[in-house]
Amino acid sequence: MIPGAFEYHRPQSVTEAVALLAKLGPEARALAGGHSLIPLMKTRLAAPDHLIDLARIAALKGIRREGETIVIGAMTTEHEIVASKLLGETLPILIETALLIADPQVRYMGTIGGNAANGDPGNDMPAVLQCLNATYRLTGPKGERSVAARAYYKGAYDTARAPDEILTAIAVPLPPSRAGWAYEKLKRKTGDFATAAAAVLLTMSGGRCASASVALTNVADRPLFAEAAGKALVGTTLDKPALDGAAKAASAIADPASDLHGPAEYRKAMAGVMARRAIERAKARAKG
Repeated sequence: MIPGAFEYHRPQSVTEAVALLAKLGPEARALAGGHSLIPLMKTRLAAPDHLIDLARIAALKGIRREGETIVIGAMTTEHEIVASKLLGETLPILIETALLIADPQVRYMGTIGGNAANGDPGNDMPAVLQCLNATYRLTGPKGERSVAARAYYKGAYDTARAPDEILTAIAVPLPPSRAGWAYEKLKRKTGDFATAAAAVLLTMSGGRCASASVALTNVADRPLFAEAAGKALVGTTLDKPALDGAAKAASAIADPASDLHGPAEYRKAMAGVMARRAIERAKARAKG
């Protein structure tokens, strides 16, 4: 289908973009890479009167280190994530995840902010950012504020971001250098949304798990931080009973719908399977 008619705006700064959102009201939407919003517009599930394209705002791009935090501009593309030497040295799970998003053509245009901001339950980055305990920096007419990724998602396309706010950056605390990590994604074909997926970050000490976080993609109306699954691993050697417990906890919180990706019962079970696989790979990568 063809989207409805809209007016197109291309601000040069965050201040200008926020002012446009405030002036134009709820019928205006910010546009990043467009891979979440444009399909909704084509099906008329979204019909904004105004599109505010963020592509020319230089302040929204780039990857930098601020002390013990990595800050990624919201308009940084998935391709730039993949190519980042800094992320390769500090947060390789973001590269692993970006490489599983769609295809190279999409990754050249799709942005990490667009992937994270809109609350699309099928997007990959939100669960990974929850796993990493990231913080989203939002800017609106009242200034900047920060929201934890784990508190940002309320439901499908329902987030803590106000209509007149823009996601400007994502701040990710540096994980321990000896941490293990993995993102496991089950999909029907290359480039597809996940049937189920899991992100894991863990540390080991003396042969036992010292810390663990687990998050799930596309098995509910929002990304899920599987707190109980992570707790099931801490203090264990990550043996079979621990893996069984974590997988069971991951499946327990999954609440998927039956759709083209599979029946709900299957997708719920696969949440546990993906969590187990991600834990096993993360353990293999962890040191200590």
